[in-house]
Amino acid sequence: MQVSVESTSNLERRMNFSLPAEQLESGVSGRLREIARTAKMKGFRPGKVPAKVIEQRYGEQVKAEVLGGLVRQTFDSAVREHDLRLAGNPRIDRASEGDLDFVATFEVVPDFGDVDVAKLTVVRNTAEVTDADIDQMIENLRQQRRTWNKVERAAKEGDLVAGSLWTQVEDFRQPAEGVEQFTTVIGSAQLLPALENALAGLEIGVETVIDVAFPENWRQPQLAGKTASVHVTLAQVSEPVLPDVDAAFVKSFGVRSGDKDKFRDDIRSNLERELKGALMGRLRREVGEQLTSTYAHVELPPRLVENEARAMLAQQLEQIRRGGRDPGQPPANAHEAFLEPARKRVLAGLLVGEVARRHDLRLDPKRVNETLRLIASTYEQPEQVIEMYRNDPQLMQGLQGRVMEEQVIDWIAERAQHTETPLSFQEAIRG
Repeated sequence: MQVSVESTSNLERRMNFSLPAEQLESGVSGRLREIARTAKMKGFRPGKVPAKVIEQRYGEQVKAEVLGGLVRQTFDSAVREHDLRLAGNPRIDRASEGDLDFVATFEVVPDFGDVDVAKLTVVRNTAEVTDADIDQMIENLRQQRRTWNKVERAAKEGDLVAGSLWTQVEDFRQPAEGVEQFTTVIGSAQLLPALENALAGLEIGVETVIDVAFPENWRQPQLAGKTASVHVTLAQVSEPVLPDVDAAFVKSFGVRSGDKDKFRDDIRSNLERELKGALMGRLRREVGEQLTSTYAHVELPPRLVENEARAMLAQQLEQIRRGGRDPGQPPANAHEAFLEPARKRVLAGLLVGEVARRHDLRLDPKRVNETLRLIASTYEQPEQVIEMYRNDPQLMQGLQGRVMEEQVIDWIAERAQHTETPLSFQEAIRG
């Protein structure tokens, strides 16, 4: 195998290598023989399909698969032989059509010099789930299952109100004719604060004029930045009716026995799982900030940073679509707005990998299993979720990468200069 590596920039390398033709031919022949032993084709008995027919049917596909495997295998071998540490995926092209010469272009991990995590100063947050947190969650669940009863009284905080309104500022009226219908729960912050706060105390059927200051960026240009008169009339007021925390309520959340203590235990487990994830997220950001600020001077692989920025843009566009909006077609350079956060993310990721490599940190299978069971426990049929992960290499690889990152983050935090700052459960999960 002939291999040559040259530097095209500080962090980019170009590798030229070739494959022996006989190696490709041997691989293709062996794979076709395997297929011939089990192939089923109309007009032939199983295992008796002529080699020529097998080659005509599967030859091109098998050749592409074998060639792809040999290229990757040869490239990986050359990377190990030349002690290269890749940053991101390589681009591998044929030097010219029809031959077995290839050119691989890739970026390498920068030289970070001395990585002394003991010099970092890390704030590690702590928190625990209290009985009050469980009580609050049960109250939230009751609010989710609330029903509404019509009442004949003035509206108050927490009521569901329905009504109509129209808005006037100078000679502009919205709508031009008639009224707009609205429904809201007073205190839910669905309307502008000045308007929603004024709903409490209003009587059914009585028109009330409320002065409302509209924000500068309001969607209606004629109202943006102006104070308008909003004419409001309530048509209906309903008060919430919360369910009792009885056996039926408990059973509706999957606790078949209807036992309240079991219900509280389940809630505690769920909150502790959420808290664990929130605290790890905070620690990941804290360690990441310390690492990126300490090693901000290090040159990073530009293509890796650009790819990360494009991925962050794609993620934002997907979030917009999930929110029911059309983000439109972004300009070609839209990813440039994400270059700085992408740079920090890439730097933190490379440094975490560097720490793991230098200190020979290994993936803990026990921690992988624990994390998998935690993920699965959020589903109705956890064993099926576990089986799905076990049978999907891509899912399992993502899980292992996440666990390995958490292991390294913990390892760094334990050896850095750190202080512990206690938070309440609500404070911790808000972060």
